[in-house]
Amino acid sequence: MKILLKSATIIDEASKHHLKKRDVLLENGKISRIAAKIPSSEKVKEVSLKNLHISQGWFDSSVSFGEPGFEERENVENGLKTAAYSGFTSVAVNANSFPVTDSKGHIKFLKSKGEGNAVNLYPIGALTSGSKGVDLAELYDMQNEGAVAFYDYKNPISNANLLKIALQYTQNFDGLVQSFPFDKSVAKNGVVNEEENSTKLGLKGIPALSEELQVIRDLYLLEYTGGKLHIPTISTKKSVELIRAAKKKGLNVSCSVSIFNIILTDDVLEEFDTNFKLLPPLRTNEDTKALIKGLKDGTIDAITSDHNPIDIEHKNVEFDHAFFGSIGLESCFGAINSVLGVEDSVKKLTGLKDEFKIASETIEEGNTASITLFNPDDHWVFSEENILSTSKNAALLGQKLKGKAYGIYSNNQLILNK
Repeated sequence: MKILLKSATIIDEASKHHLKKRDVLLENGKISRIAAKIPSSEKVKEVSLKNLHISQGWFDSSVSFGEPGFEERENVENGLKTAAYSGFTSVAVNANSFPVTDSKGHIKFLKSKGEGNAVNLYPIGALTSGSKGVDLAELYDMQNEGAVAFYDYKNPISNANLLKIALQYTQNFDGLVQSFPFDKSVAKNGVVNEEENSTKLGLKGIPALSEELQVIRDLYLLEYTGGKLHIPTISTKKSVELIRAAKKKGLNVSCSVSIFNIILTDDVLEEFDTNFKLLPPLRTNEDTKALIKGLKDGTIDAITSDHNPIDIEHKNVEFDHAFFGSIGLESCFGAINSVLGVEDSVKKLTGLKDEFKIASETIEEGNTASITLFNPDDHWVFSEENILSTSKNAALLGQKLKGKAYGIYSNNQLILNK
């Protein structure tokens, strides 16, 4: 079927049509024509939406879907549907399933669950067997099967020599190593940011130092070994400064930030709402400002929803005992766009594609169509009725957001919000 997108403002710096309002004809998964006006016909499905904007398809570098093992939290089918309605054409799925995604067979399983979907599913393989931090997993075999990176989700690599070997070994096949910036020996049993609020509330603190020590160590290792390192979900001002300096040195390092750490601070904790129990924890206003600056100057490569569904049994409990994590796909664009504006938001939602070896399809005639459709000026409040995930643990509930995704066109499929 031919799809005609009417009067769409194109946000794509790599395209000659950037910031121009155009009709875009999609045919057999390709962009067949872009013009100021394209006549419609009976054989064409016309899509005319209020204040329609389009961009290259968005990519989320960190989502968790539960399957296999935790389907009560989310399964792949519903997770990919949520991603599509939220504007994402590609997602990298973490290895925190049961069993952990640490072998060629597990990668093959995840890929099979995503087959035929509009959203491209890219598996992340565990860096170590069982994500236990002891022995390297089958990295080469997993990459050959389709793994785009290696990461023990939210589990830091405490053994520096193990990370050193991983960075050296993966250079043989251009693999991407991720290292969670968290020193457990410093963080101990902390549950929130260690600062004034943690003292007031009587909650055990996670010092900024626990993140920054690990970032310093990992950057030194990278400088020693070479290779490619991605540091996911940084949260402190000092981490931004350290990575900025490393990039100026020429180190092959990238990083991301969770949407929660640029929207919220630890001031929200006074209600003891476990939806705000996140890892990394919500930090201070000073940290948030530094993260936003890092996004704008290119130090931070991308924003992730860090979508992590948790069932009610592990969230609706005392704060100390609740699991870390929040869903984030549904609110991600509206939150980012509220802070950065449309062009920077799109840039940070399409960042990291090169690092994860995902094709960037410019909006030009003849190219494969991987497109996100959205309205950047739609003001709304994120409420429970907007949650598409199976789990309801949403840190951004009640937040005023700006901008909402209409859906996507990807893999020759048009998926629009109802």
